Amino acid sequence: MNAEPDPVNTVNGSMDEVSHRVNTREQRSDAPTRSPGRRPDHGDDGSKKPPAAARIVAMAREQYRFVMSADGRPYAVALDGPNIALPLRNKGGLRQRLARQFADAYPGEVASQSALADAMTVLEGVAEDTDPVPVHLRVGSVPAGGVVVDLGSADGRAVQVTATGWNIVDRAPVLFRRSGAMAPMPAPVLDGDGLAKLHALLNMDEPSFHQLVAWLVAAWIPDIPHPALVCKGEQGTGKSKAAQMFINLIDPSPASKRSQPRDEKAWSRQAFSSWALCLDNVSTIPPWLSDTLCKAVTGDGVVDRALYTDDDVVVLTFKRVLALTTIDAGALAGDLAERVLMLDLQLIDSEHRRSEEELDATFAAVRPAVLGALFDVLACVLAVLPGVRLDSMPRMADFARVLAAVDQTQGWHTLDDYLSTSANVATDAMEGDPFAMAIADLVEQAGTWQGTAAQLLEVLPAPFIRPPNWPKDATRASGRVKRLAPLLRSIGITVDDTQRSRDRHRHRLLTLSRAPDEQETASAPEQASIWPEVTSPGCGRTPPEQH
Repeated sequence: MNAEPDPVNTVNGSMDEVSHRVNTREQRSDAPTRSPGRRPDHGDDGSKKPPAAARIVAMAREQYRFVMSADGRPYAVALDGPNIALPLRNKGGLRQRLARQFADAYPGEVASQSALADAMTVLEGVAEDTDPVPVHLRVGSVPAGGVVVDLGSADGRAVQVTATGWNIVDRAPVLFRRSGAMAPMPAPVLDGDGLAKLHALLNMDEPSFHQLVAWLVAAWIPDIPHPALVCKGEQGTGKSKAAQMFINLIDPSPASKRSQPRDEKAWSRQAFSSWALCLDNVSTIPPWLSDTLCKAVTGDGVVDRALYTDDDVVVLTFKRVLALTTIDAGALAGDLAERVLMLDLQLIDSEHRRSEEELDATFAAVRPAVLGALFDVLACVLAVLPGVRLDSMPRMADFARVLAAVDQTQGWHTLDDYLSTSANVATDAMEGDPFAMAIADLVEQAGTWQGTAAQLLEVLPAPFIRPPNWPKDATRASGRVKRLAPLLRSIGITVDDTQRSRDRHRHRLLTLSRAPDEQETASAPEQASIWPEVTSPGCGRTPPEQH
């Protein structure tokens, strides 16, 4: 028989084997080992931490409220901070800030891209549950009346202008958004010589300067159309530098002067990121850009694909403040010529020409005083604007009312000068359009002409070398006449296309005739009827004592 094993020896043998295995592992601790599976995160008390995305969402909701703009874009607004709308995903927006805060709150841990993306999706849903709110760019209006201008500083300060004056507020009463195309604006100061200091930098006569001041003031009234300011003059008149200064007064930008956009998509990106912008050295304006600029003056609308989606769209609607520099006003055609304020700059002689560096330094030194003076004029305009009435409304009626308010408070004649200049712009635009000039010559000779679009093409003498915009057929001719109707009306030619021929074809007839003299543009004193008198403090020709 086999002897039974000794229990004591068996236990001792087992313990010796276990000790041998442990010692062997300790001796081989420096050898490569198979990496274990990732263990769940635990808090300080040993409990499991929530996922990174959940912690990011909780962190965001503790510090921000989430809103949806009228154009369908989600924003975050700090609960304790400037009244600035931060985009959720763009550079410099909430995502970037939360990634940094997460790394600071959890040392040794960095939020992954997927965790940040999941958190932003949740926060977008939070924003969608709220009613849309207005989100302004650089300028906004308050329901109680008045205008707010964002200084663009990190602390969120703004200038609030009312009928009684202006003051700097620490937190804007309206919600603003920022863009990479914006630059900070210096705080305005009270200075009775602010306008004179601006005029000293410009080579323009007094009537033109007064119109410029009125245009700068109107540029901060957000709810009205603003005519495009066209700085016209030969080489050496300082058009580009002057336009750059004008834009940097209204809406400072590191790229205040820009080249013409190549298509509507590029234009919508520029317009979305700036309240005021300048197109420099405009020589020719293609039809699509002319139409786009017209819509930007009165209120543009662009349908675009919503961010981070394949099928949803958003509608961007905006009015913008535009400035253009050109040598030839013939580059402006059609409706655009009726939506401009033309300022002729005078040639700078060699004795008075200054270097660009000197101009920049002088402008930077006087800009706070200039801004204070312009806000003074704006406060005066807001005081009397509700009572301004025009007996005869020009095309840019809202801007004309601002001019009338400026005239009453400052003792100027900007409305009269603007109406006279507009007539000259229409004539210049006509001279730049051979087809429009041919129609004007036809009416001048015949008095009244009626016929179809095809007959109009036959009777008009075509140039030996036809320009690209000369109609090639009756359909294009009819469309061109309709587009030229406002321009023709400005020089006293009416266009009527409501009648049809009496034959069986029922062709549409065009009736071109000279308007009666009494229907032509009246003088400014006959047009403007303004009341009440100015009673608001600080609305005379001197700035208010305090704001």
